[in-house]
Amino acid sequence: MSDEPIIRLVNVSKSFGLKNILHDVTLSFDEGKITVVLGPSGVGKSVMLKHIVSLLKPDSGEVWFEGKRIDDLAEHQLIEVRSKIGYLFQMGALFDSMNVHDNICFPLVEHTKMSPAKRSSRCKEVLGMVGLDGVQRMMPGDLSGGQRKRVALARAVVLGPKVVLYDEPTTGLDPIRADVINELILALSDRLGITSIVVTHDMHSANKIADRMVMLYDGGIIADGDPASFRGTDNDMVQRFIAGKADQADLELIHGGFGGAGHKTT
Repeated sequence: MSDEPIIRLVNVSKSFGLKNILHDVTLSFDEGKITVVLGPSGVGKSVMLKHIVSLLKPDSGEVWFEGKRIDDLAEHQLIEVRSKIGYLFQMGALFDSMNVHDNICFPLVEHTKMSPAKRSSRCKEVLGMVGLDGVQRMMPGDLSGGQRKRVALARAVVLGPKVVLYDEPTTGLDPIRADVINELILALSDRLGITSIVVTHDMHSANKIADRMVMLYDGGIIADGDPASFRGTDNDMVQRFIAGKADQADLELIHGGFGGAGHKTT
C-alpha cells in the first residue's frame, strides 16, 4: 500500500451557470481508508464524486489518481482509470431490462475478454460477497430496495476496483437494511483493502464506518478529521448537522409563515 494519497483534488472549482458549487477544494484520500463526506443537500458532495471519476470536469483545478492527473484526459484515456473505480449510484442505476446476472456482467462484457462461463463465475462470486447468490435470474423490479442496492454494489466491485465511490448508499432503506450496507462497506475495506469514499446524510452510518469525516459547506471544506475530532469541533454548522437541528433563520421564516406562531404548548 502506497504512502501517497490514491486520489487528490487540487484547488477544484465548479459552477453551473451562476451557482458556484465547489470553490478551490483541495482534498486527498488515503489508500484503503473509508472517508465519509457529509454536508447539507446541494453543497457539492455528489459533484465532487463525479469529478473523481471524470464524469464532470473542473472549471479550474486538478484531479489526480494514483499519481497521474486525470481531469485533462480524453474519454478513451479514461477507460483504464474508470476500471479501477467502482461507483454505487444513489438509486442503484440498474438496467431495468436486464436481469441481475446481466446487470453485474455488463462491465465485464464492456471491459474484459472473459468467457461467458468466467463472467458467470465472477457474478456468482460478487453476489456471494453481498449475500445474494441465487438471484441471478431475477429482474431488478422483483427485488427489494435493499437487494437492489446490494446488487448495484456487486456490480460496482465486479471489476475488482481499488476505489469505490458511494453516493448516499443508505438512502431509502430501513435501519436494518441500511446497516447491511454499512457492514458491506466495512467488509470491502477490511478484507479487500478497497478505498471507500462515502457521501451520506446518515450520521449513524458515518459514525459506524468512517476512518475520517469531511464536511462540505458553502463550496468548501469546513471540517476534516477522524470521527472523534469531527464530532468535537466547535463549528456551529457541523454541530447542527450532527444533531439534526434546523437553522434558526429557517425556523423564523417558517414561524413567520404561520403568523409568527411558535410550537404548540400544553
